[in-house]
Amino acid sequence: MDRLQFEVPVRITPAPGLPVEEIYSVEQALDFLQDWPKRRQGKVYDLAFNACFGATVDVASSEEACRAFMAFCRVSGLLARDMMLPVKRGGSARGFREARA
Repeated sequence: MDRLQFEVPVRITPAPGLPVEEIYSVEQALDFLQDWPKRRQGKVYDLAFNACFGATVDVASSEEACRAFMAFCRVSGLLARDMMLPVKRGGSARGFREARA
């Protein structure tokens, strides 16, 4: 598996009425973030962008980048309703739960 590939793709709905898209890698997430409107960028956007960029230069892991991108999508209302989120129990991720809008 490519070191920049997400273990599980992030499923997003970019706009109402558009089909669900899957983001499979750090590079795809960065492309999406770079196209995000400046007026809608904020702290969570910055965290996601920095984590994804950091993964490309080995400062962050692809898992950290995926979590940051997923958080950005959730806060921005982009996360697809059927997206499964990792559940943390006792300090480690075990299983998944459905995203709630």
